[in-house]
Amino acid sequence: MLSRLNHPRLRFLALAILSAVLIGLLWRSDDQGGPSIGQELRGPDEPDSFVVNGEYRSFDEQGKLTTVISSPRIEQFDAQNRAHMQQPRATMIDADSGQPWHMRADEGNYRTNRDVIDLSGNVVISRVLASGSEGSLETTHLTLDNQKRIVHTDAPVLLRDPRGTTRATGMKAWIDQRIVQLQSQVEGQYELSSSQ
Repeated sequence: MLSRLNHPRLRFLALAILSAVLIGLLWRSDDQGGPSIGQELRGPDEPDSFVVNGEYRSFDEQGKLTTVISSPRIEQFDAQNRAHMQQPRATMIDADSGQPWHMRADEGNYRTNRDVIDLSGNVVISRVLASGSEGSLETTHLTLDNQKRIVHTDAPVLLRDPRGTTRATGMKAWIDQRIVQLQSQVEGQYELSSSQ
């Protein structure tokens, strides 16, 4: 067999066949490798950029912190002026009292050109009340306008505090003024404290 490979034509033919087989194997190994680490990190929507464990901070004119928004994954789409957040968490600081409002949701879409966040999926806003207990608002989706410092939704909402529960459809709230306006179908259940 080795004596046959000493013949130049056979040696060239064997080398060409071996090269074709190696190229074919390399080509197939690239196709079967599945998504690369970069593809997995970018996700299916092909964002322009993404951040892992990102945090956004907003300050007022005096330089005081007003808002902190964090997410384990943020995907930015520049052409749409939007950033998609997984499991966003937000803290908004009350301008007068300095007390924080805490917000969380399954997803959020931040419209970067308007400083507006649309939260969806298990949206919960909570705050420690003057009594020291916690009050909360729950809904399926909510829009947070950071410039106007308001939140609003057309979805059903559930408000809870230690004294009762209120249900309504649609709501608008002014964060710094601590005013909540319920839109329709408002029902409340309250426990009256008994006097002794």
